[in-house]
Amino acid sequence: MNLPDSNFISAPLWLLNTLHWLTLSLHFFAMNLLFGGVLITLIACARKQWEHSLAQRLVRLFPVAMAATVTLGVAPLLFLQVVYPRQVYSASVVSAWFWLMIFVAVIVAYYALYRASFGGETSGKTNKAALLLALLGLLYVSLVYSSVFSLSERPGVVANLYAQDQSGLVVNPAADFILRWMHMILGAITVGGFFVGVLGRGRPEVYGAGKMFFLWGVVLAALTGMAYLLSLVDYLRPFMRSPAIWVLTVAIVLTLGSLHFFLKKSFWPASLMLFLSVFGMVYARHTVRLLRLEGQFDPASWPVAPQWSPFILFLLCFVIALAVLAYMLRLVFATKKNAA
Repeated sequence: MNLPDSNFISAPLWLLNTLHWLTLSLHFFAMNLLFGGVLITLIACARKQWEHSLAQRLVRLFPVAMAATVTLGVAPLLFLQVVYPRQVYSASVVSAWFWLMIFVAVIVAYYALYRASFGGETSGKTNKAALLLALLGLLYVSLVYSSVFSLSERPGVVANLYAQDQSGLVVNPAADFILRWMHMILGAITVGGFFVGVLGRGRPEVYGAGKMFFLWGVVLAALTGMAYLLSLVDYLRPFMRSPAIWVLTVAIVLTLGSLHFFLKKSFWPASLMLFLSVFGMVYARHTVRLLRLEGQFDPASWPVAPQWSPFILFLLCFVIALAVLAYMLRLVFATKKNAA
């Protein structure tokens, strides 16, 4: 009996990469909105800075944002595993128990967000505890993802770790992934501040809080991003010679442009610039992966055997999902009069 050959990719590499970058950017945007929004709302409720109705309005959006984050996270993970199946699988096996606990953390965080959204008093101890539990769950998921995906870029390290310990309790020993994780978390606070500022644009205290988190998030994310870039050491020079450095520069300029338009309360151009900056950073991150894997694995070496029907179905569903998401965002960010 001949087993079917699976050593090929079912679409041209450029198409898989483009779809991966796009879907991952959408996932990051939704995840950042959720994480940053929960953190800022929790701080505001703890300090009793916002009125009950506005805080409750924000909290009621979080289960929807969680659903969007999970849904938008499926496609980029699948595209990644299509091109880098052995690398991702091996890294997840080394940290198997931490990886499997992601599902538990997501379920607990999801339940906690629903508990907070159904609660009566946002500032009550039970709802604050639920928001804090959800925040801890999201932190855990982000940390494990950063650890495993960073480890997948080091096949030699993965092989050595597995040879020494097959318990599934091994953590990524490279310290630079912490900088990568911190950059992502601070980016989430940046987008969360933007989201809170837009939603509370009619209330000076809420807009001011969003502006503060947006501004400091940009500054601190830039600092940690620079620290992570400098930590690459052996890969820094080829990165600086690649197109990624120009894309990263444009992404930084777009972030500053987004901040400018945010301060002018021109939110549509600000949101577009912010999303494009996330897309640029996703591309830069992809370049780092290729540099780390150079000499060990070349994704361009995969033979291509196109299977177009699944991609056509995916693109059709993807366009419909984006249209529905755009409509939902329009309702969320509309004024009360328009929303009614």
